[in-house]
Formats: sequence, C-alpha cells, structure tokens
Amino acid sequence: MESNEIKQVIREVSESMKEKGYDPINQMVGYIISNDLGYIPDFDENRNKIAKLDRTLIVESMLEYYLK
Repeated sequence: MESNEIKQVIREVSESMKEKGYDPINQMVGYIISNDLGYIPDFDENRNKIAKLDRTLIVESMLEYYLK
C-alpha cells in the first residue's frame, strides 16, 4: 500500500471521528501502540478501514512525512 493511500484512509477516519466528537489523534495513537481496534469507533466502517492498514506502514508513512 502506498503512502498516499494510507494518508487517505487516515484522513477519512479522522474526519469521521471528529464529526462524532472523538479526538482522532488520541484514538489512533492508542490503536497504533496497542493494536486494540477498540480505540477506533466502528461507525462509518472506520475499524474495517484502519484494520486493512499495516500499523508499521502507518508509522513509516508518518516518519516519511516529518523527515521531508
């Protein structure tokens, strides 16, 4: 999966969580650290979207972004 695809999924899930009043950064960090999908609310298929991403690739994508 390419970095752009990862960004798109993260943005979609983030916007969806914001609309429902969640803090997407805290929720996604909890998931990335623990691998517990319970951190990702299930509405709008958010869990399924995030579960399709490899957590290592998410972190790699973030590091690439910050190190540019």
